Amino acid sequence: MKRLLWLDISKGLAILFVAYFHFFRTYFEHGTLPPADWSGLATSALTILNLVWLKISGLGFHAVGVFIILSGWTLMESTARRAESGAMQWATWYRARLLRLYPMYWVAHLVYLLSPFVARLEPVDSRIVLSLLGLRFIDIQMNFMYLNAAWWYFSMLIQLYLIFPLLFWAARRLGPWKFLLIACGVGFFARYLLLVVYPQNGLWVLGGFAICRLPEFALGMALGMWHSGSPARVEWFLLRGAGFVTGLILYPAALQLYDGIYRYIFVDFATGTCCMLEIVGIAGIISLFQGPAKMFGLVGLYSYGLYLIHQPYVIWLGLRIRNQPIWMFLLIFVATLAVLSAWGILLEKGTTSFVNKLFPSKKKLSG
Repeated sequence: MKRLLWLDISKGLAILFVAYFHFFRTYFEHGTLPPADWSGLATSALTILNLVWLKISGLGFHAVGVFIILSGWTLMESTARRAESGAMQWATWYRARLLRLYPMYWVAHLVYLLSPFVARLEPVDSRIVLSLLGLRFIDIQMNFMYLNAAWWYFSMLIQLYLIFPLLFWAARRLGPWKFLLIACGVGFFARYLLLVVYPQNGLWVLGGFAICRLPEFALGMALGMWHSGSPARVEWFLLRGAGFVTGLILYPAALQLYDGIYRYIFVDFATGTCCMLEIVGIAGIISLFQGPAKMFGLVGLYSYGLYLIHQPYVIWLGLRIRNQPIWMFLLIFVATLAVLSAWGILLEKGTTSFVNKLFPSKKKLSG
């Protein structure tokens, strides 16, 4: 089964939204919009555009939830295809996952240490050992956001991959609906314990304890199962406007979950799901146009590399263009993301090629 282009486009849009958010937050951290001017049609339209831009820009971190959902989806479908071809060899599966995740993660550390034009907000010290191991949840306050804050995602991901065989077995045994309900219950209960019963550092809920993000990952796994069973039906909902409209309607309600500690238990799942519906809906439109589809699909195919390297660069640049007008910021953003995308693709392709030569798969060896 070949790759789904629209799924790669969705990943591309998600990583670009995340990178844009980090760039925007740095650039506009202490910024203010021009005073509202409703005196004329043109000035009123500009005021509305400014407000809409500010609101949408502030939602960029929701795209991380989209990554969690899409990771569950692609991992479920790819693993299910392997399982259907014979008995699963989980040792081989873990080997493939580790070789996929760690080498590029280590390359990102090397790039950070050697590159010019990156924000160096913390000293390089003994904490880098835990960072290289991916165990950033140890002494979480000191380590989780160390050097490159975006790397917290890696720490969460290796936890989800560690328990994936159990999740995979449960999903196939229970079916997508029961599995999703139970996984959401477990995840929401973990968040309830860490937020209400035994209040802990919020980084644990963010992803330091991966079970807190299990609902999003399980939703992706369930979507993968539904798509495998009825691809036309799922793609019609997600890509032809119905999902986009649904997400647009539900998004305001999801944002209300930020108010109150009990509501916050559900906010990451709700906002991640709504953002996913919007991004996949836009991906459906882009997939209709060959040129843009190939471009965004390529970014999505190598989104992992871009995710790992982008933040120190955009922070460095964002700090230096704070005096530029908004229109100039947007032009600089487009150019910067084009360069960073090319850089991330080059790094990930080169790393993958090197790893494949160093550790050829068993299929290649037997062939």
